[in-house]
Amino acid sequence: MTIKGFLIQNSLLLTLLIESPNNMKILCILYDDPKTGMPDSYPLNDLPDLEKYPDGMSLPSPKSIDFIPGQLLGCVSGELGLRKFLEDAGHTFVVTSDKDGAGCQADRELVDADVVISQPFFPYYLTRERIESAPNLKMAITAGIGSDHVDLQAAMDHKVDVVEVTYCNSRSVAEHVVMMILSLVRDYHNQHRIVNEGGWNIADAVHRSYDVEGMHVGTIAAGRIGLDVLRKMKPFDVHLHYFDRHRLPTEVEEELNLTHHESVESLVSVCHVVTINCPLHPETEHLFDDAMIGKMRKGAYIVNTARGKICDREAIARAVESGQLSGYAGDVWFPQPAPNDHVWRTMPHHGMTPHTSGTSLSAQARYASGVREILECFLDGTPIRDPYLIVQNGQLAGMGAHSYSKGSSTSGSEEAVNYKK
Repeated sequence: MTIKGFLIQNSLLLTLLIESPNNMKILCILYDDPKTGMPDSYPLNDLPDLEKYPDGMSLPSPKSIDFIPGQLLGCVSGELGLRKFLEDAGHTFVVTSDKDGAGCQADRELVDADVVISQPFFPYYLTRERIESAPNLKMAITAGIGSDHVDLQAAMDHKVDVVEVTYCNSRSVAEHVVMMILSLVRDYHNQHRIVNEGGWNIADAVHRSYDVEGMHVGTIAAGRIGLDVLRKMKPFDVHLHYFDRHRLPTEVEEELNLTHHESVESLVSVCHVVTINCPLHPETEHLFDDAMIGKMRKGAYIVNTARGKICDREAIARAVESGQLSGYAGDVWFPQPAPNDHVWRTMPHHGMTPHTSGTSLSAQARYASGVREILECFLDGTPIRDPYLIVQNGQLAGMGAHSYSKGSSTSGSEEAVNYKK
């Protein structure tokens, strides 16, 4: 063979390798590393050993993992523990936190990506415009639960599958909800502030503090998170209520002594505490506006760890200022990161945190394993677990068919660029 023939042959081989569907580009958008750098050590040496979720579903089960559970995985340097796995298989893996504004790295990398991975805590809003800029895009993976940052209608229109790691952090979120209910009702934040400021005035510390015992506590939606919240609140001797379009089995209602409501309006009119645990989709967007809050029991509390856009931000602020709400807590905002001047940062009697309820170190190990499991199935051409599916083959599927409606809730997401580090 001549030198020219050898070069032509190997050039063609190289082209085939590059263009082969077995060589994928995976784009992963994760939150920033700690400001002081990755930790040298962690408070705990290991995590409790869990085998399955309460409903019997097994935890994520990839063939193997390349990370240490209990360490930071959800930030840029953590990479969800995926780099070795993907690069050893010949795939291109790009990780960034630069996701907002014209010309951001995520947008530049998306145009030829096959798979995009994002998180609910630091969402890359996969709008119709972004989906249409990425002709190779085959799958959007949510590292966590809740895929409302994806324009699901556009994903269906363009046959982009959407999957998430169902149940991976549901119990983490439920724990966060219980913490926030107690901290609001007992007015913990005010009391902690008094101590930090060197004070000790007991009257100042307790003038808004109550016992939760005997209160009426209700959840909007009683899926995995909502039902777990009800179970966790039962030992506090409260009256439990729920609204859900899928009624719970009679034996569960009897076990927890639940009151079912046919409408959100009915539930909020009797509850001292309302916890929001429903998905965000066009039907739930701004569900808690001035009108709905006006139907609530005066002085009630809202805990929202579902999605920020379920609540009208200005309506919430007005209600807390006026006393219609005694307090508001949650970890979800819209957009995310929340702009520095977001009114929830400065309104009184709030217990807001960054979007952290589902990204504890324990949860990170589960959703990193779940993403690895999903990618193994996708790259091997084997079926992905049905509960992980949100959109498949242009239709709502799996958990998506149960929990979502067609349409998009991504409008306004461009405001995320207004957050300044």
